[in-house]
Amino acid sequence: MSDRIDIVLKGGHVIDPANQISQVMDVAIAGGRIGSVARDIPPPHGAQAIDVAGCYVAPGLIDIHVHAYHTREPEGLSVVIDHHSFRSGVTTVVDTGTAGAKHFLHFKRTVIDAAKTRIFAFVNIVKSGMIGDFEQDVAEMDPELAASICLAYPAQCVGIKTAHYWTSAAFDEAHPPWAAVDRALEAAAICGQPLMVDFWPREGRSYADLLQRMRPGDIHTHMYAQQFDLLDDNDQPLSFVRAARNNGIIFDLGHGAGSFWFRKAIPAMEHGFGPDSISTDLHIGNVNGPVFDMLTTMSKILSLGMPLDEVICRSTVTPAREIGHPELGTLSEGAAADVAVLRAEEGEFGYMDCGRARHRGTKRLTCEMTLRDGKIVFDGDGRSAPLWPDAPPEYWTIRRSGAK
Repeated sequence: MSDRIDIVLKGGHVIDPANQISQVMDVAIAGGRIGSVARDIPPPHGAQAIDVAGCYVAPGLIDIHVHAYHTREPEGLSVVIDHHSFRSGVTTVVDTGTAGAKHFLHFKRTVIDAAKTRIFAFVNIVKSGMIGDFEQDVAEMDPELAASICLAYPAQCVGIKTAHYWTSAAFDEAHPPWAAVDRALEAAAICGQPLMVDFWPREGRSYADLLQRMRPGDIHTHMYAQQFDLLDDNDQPLSFVRAARNNGIIFDLGHGAGSFWFRKAIPAMEHGFGPDSISTDLHIGNVNGPVFDMLTTMSKILSLGMPLDEVICRSTVTPAREIGHPELGTLSEGAAADVAVLRAEEGEFGYMDCGRARHRGTKRLTCEMTLRDGKIVFDGDGRSAPLWPDAPPEYWTIRRSGAK
């Protein structure tokens, strides 16, 4: 880490759950890394001091359920993640199975390596990935092939994904009920990484059986989807669901276009069953609603009663640990300087679930600024810029870089 301090974020309320910090402090950034977090850090000569008083300063947000393989044709699913991440305080995302083994190298070359956002990936057990009839073809599910991609590319791959194996009219000998889950579990065991499961119960494969099959550290996404028997007749989380959490199964939000329902989420959270991690399942079918972005999803959970510090924790620390990258989601000295500067607004706000039912909330999170590896990549209020009368005379000169 460089000894030279480049930026000091002054006067914000720092929320760094990994280090149990929640108070007004300054954050110094040096050489793309967190230099220090302390009270009243004097900016040295040449450093940029940015006033963030009245804002919350948190680690860069981590969204562990998105679809970002936008270069695949025909696709019709993924977003260009750089168009959506930084304006929402997100610096790291995980693509969840859009690519299988057949297309992973193309995904890596054309998206992961080219993006400014840090992108990890769950490799789909279906070698052709998403979306198509091939997702019902058991011959497409090759555990050793999927695991080999994870083993060959450990810097990008964080696990195995199974999804969408339920659209056949009925399971039969050619389509065993547990084929996708069991083969995905086999792949995850080979590469020693977690499995993320997108699941729909059908005859011959129950929700309870799924949670019993999964291993500690495996991730059940879409936890508040309508298809899951999450609650009993008294709106209490069922005993087998609580047992699964106690056994180490991770419950991820995975909002999506059809997987978040207030009638599931509100009673579950009232009885202490909130998400272990908050994620969007962002794709082109929900980016204009009901998901919109990570901060809207976090605001929904905030509006349902989860304290802000906990919302930040489940959008930074817990997802980082779930994907095996605990070095992220923190403002520890020496960590990558991924920072989200957020504002918590008070008022009356409306939030929709996937059935387009509305919940009234009194809190909303917005993004003021995002830094990725110490560089300002979003500054919605121009906090890092001088007032125009104080700017140097040449500030308006158009560079010959093609900027418009």
